[in-house]
Amino acid sequence: MSNTDTRGETHGCIVCGKPYQVYAVYDAAGKFVDMKVMSAGAKAVKYSHRPLVACDSHSEEQIEAAVIKAYGPQDEDE
Repeated sequence: MSNTDTRGETHGCIVCGKPYQVYAVYDAAGKFVDMKVMSAGAKAVKYSHRPLVACDSHSEEQIEAAVIKAYGPQDEDE
């Protein structure tokens, strides 16, 4: 992974908005590549092409519904 930029960022839970700290990795063109959630009690939303997090307490159905509401249906092939 050469020419990447790692940034510490704060992102809110996609369902309820609770803030969490993450490290997000971007390529040289600024496209999101990967992330790691640094705060306890949260998980990365993996099928997203954005640095999104969700509380561990939310169900997969709640998370998917929140992503669709905010960004529209996600294409898992991309």
